[in-house]
Amino acid sequence: MAISKQVFRSGPYRDLFAQGVKVGNILTLAGQVGVDSQGKVPEDLVDQTRLAYEQIGAVLKEFGASMDNIVDETIFVTSMTEAMGNVEAVFAARAEAYGGIPEVSNTMVQVVGLVSPEMKIEIKCIAHL
Repeated sequence: MAISKQVFRSGPYRDLFAQGVKVGNILTLAGQVGVDSQGKVPEDLVDQTRLAYEQIGAVLKEFGASMDNIVDETIFVTSMTEAMGNVEAVFAARAEAYGGIPEVSNTMVQVVGLVSPEMKIEIKCIAHL
């Protein structure tokens, strides 16, 4: 039996995957990266973090949700050394996006690379609606 899904597709990979998929009251988001509206990727990890959270907020909005709906996030970084060296600034950007210290479960994982070599962070979330 097929399940009922609500799907949101956008961006350059819209034909490959959805940015968000809602099934029942669960919303899963594809990993979001720090790219600005002109397609530029800032060099700075903290700037990339802010942009990734802006993208997350935009996908949530498509489903009538907000950062308050997030219950779990996985943060993928290309350098744990860089992430931990900037942990206060990265988590300050995170708290800024959530409007305070988020009440979500969190995992941070180092990966070999992301979709583009200049990208340093990707954030994937699960929300409850």
